[in-house]
Amino acid sequence: MPSQVHVTKSQIAETAMVETDEAPLADGAVRLAVESFSVTANNVTYAAIGDMFGYWNFFPPKGPATEGKGIVPMWGHARVIDSRHPDIHVGERVYGYLPMATRLDVLPGKVTAHGFADLAPHRQPMSPIYNQYSRLAADPEHDPAHEGERMIFGPLFKTGFLIESFMRRENWFGADVLLMTSASSKTAMGLASVAKHRSPHVRRIGLTSAGNVAFVEQTGLYDQVVAYDAIGTLPIGPAVVVDFAGNAAVLGAVHRHYGGALGYSCMVGATHIDARGQGGAADLPGPAPTLFFAPDHAVAAVKELGPERFGQAVAESWHAFLDDLGHTVRIERHQGLAAARDHFAAMVRGEVDPAAGIVIEP
Repeated sequence: MPSQVHVTKSQIAETAMVETDEAPLADGAVRLAVESFSVTANNVTYAAIGDMFGYWNFFPPKGPATEGKGIVPMWGHARVIDSRHPDIHVGERVYGYLPMATRLDVLPGKVTAHGFADLAPHRQPMSPIYNQYSRLAADPEHDPAHEGERMIFGPLFKTGFLIESFMRRENWFGADVLLMTSASSKTAMGLASVAKHRSPHVRRIGLTSAGNVAFVEQTGLYDQVVAYDAIGTLPIGPAVVVDFAGNAAVLGAVHRHYGGALGYSCMVGATHIDARGQGGAADLPGPAPTLFFAPDHAVAAVKELGPERFGQAVAESWHAFLDDLGHTVRIERHQGLAAARDHFAAMVRGEVDPAAGIVIEP
């Protein structure tokens, strides 16, 4: 039977496996069998701010007791196992936004050789970025040898690319230092790589927990790596901070140390879930922390460069990132949907080795 992982929205470390019935496939619809997806800190962020940005709305849970429950979106690969759409054929594979589950029904529209959009009515209020599916047979980004890397790093890398593009459009707010919290996170690593190649004049400082300093230094992506408890030792000068941790105490320490020297404070993720509310962001010296919503910035970047130049820029930076990455992160493959449940809960608790890239094959 098809299965889903239901997450308690108010306590996202609480998860449950649920078996579901499979309804007849609607006219024009396609049924996907989920083949693989990654579990990263990005998925934790989707859950942590799910109500704010509608992430819980993409894949409504099925079953008798779904009040207060949700399904966390994942990025991964799926195979068509049934089709009532004339242009989508059984057996073909796609890449895109998937539920933490074994099945997904989609309603393809805007179909081309390269992909399609899910036009299911409940998904239309959310950003169209998340409703696009690539058809792997004609997908220029698809590399069979790097499917794991694409699932683990692809969406996170693009967020890093968009942050760098935004900062550069704003002339880095006059800063020559880029501070990144949770420097071991994959989105921070992506940003560090893009900044290294596209804004080499900006000094990249990675902030991380004491236990992760050695790993972050080994990535070679940062000019300097500093433990959170040593933030006060950094020289004060024009800087911007990008907060991937969601740890209010850490962000507060940066603001209190740099004060008016901070040109911009950008909030992206929430990898330190238990510390989100510590200290608060109210009355911090320096600029007010501002949440970065990648889909909006993607639209702005495409408008600025045009779709073709934007795609080329992302591809060039992606290949540079893969070169920078080398063997820093090992890909771990785990079988069964229960493994997704367990690794997601471990990710929420901060118990996953940053050197591990988790891929689930449900």
